[in-house]
Amino acid sequence: MLALCACTGSAVEPSSLQPLTSESGQNTSGQLASPAGTQTESTLFSNSSVAATPSRVAAINSSARIQFAPAIGVSAEAVPPLAARLRARAAQRGVTVAGAGGPSATHVLKGYFSAFSDKGETTVIYVWDVLDPAGNRVHRIQGQQKDAGKGDGWAAVTTPTMEAIADRTIDELALWLSSAAG
Repeated sequence: MLALCACTGSAVEPSSLQPLTSESGQNTSGQLASPAGTQTESTLFSNSSVAATPSRVAAINSSARIQFAPAIGVSAEAVPPLAARLRARAAQRGVTVAGAGGPSATHVLKGYFSAFSDKGETTVIYVWDVLDPAGNRVHRIQGQQKDAGKGDGWAAVTTPTMEAIADRTIDELALWLSSAAG
């Protein structure tokens, strides 16, 4: 079982992240954005309480604290860019992440991943279950991301693919949390 690695010293700065969607609701590839998003050996995120970007999220449930459970099925090489981008995107979107030893989490995200190649293209399928403290699933985030990297399966998955998955995950989680706040 792999856990997302500790990325408290991530080189990804939230201010450098580009929005997943433009004002017209389209992502950079021109496709419509998806409507509505790990715990580590030690911790994934130690500094997690950052104000939301006002133009992106109106009212996230401010009492929500998210903890990431170990991700299942993801390769060790794909974990660092995923974990770093999850942390940075959560900070950018105002999603509070509960670190180990901090206040208890109100929700746990548990991720399941699979990668397969077909005709020179690799597809990563991901599912994140949002669990309440009792372990009941209260929401699910799922999707797939294609990658034209060279290789087979996880060997072909590139950093931008894992970052796109992290962006969509946090964006969908933030949307869900904001709808739960109202």
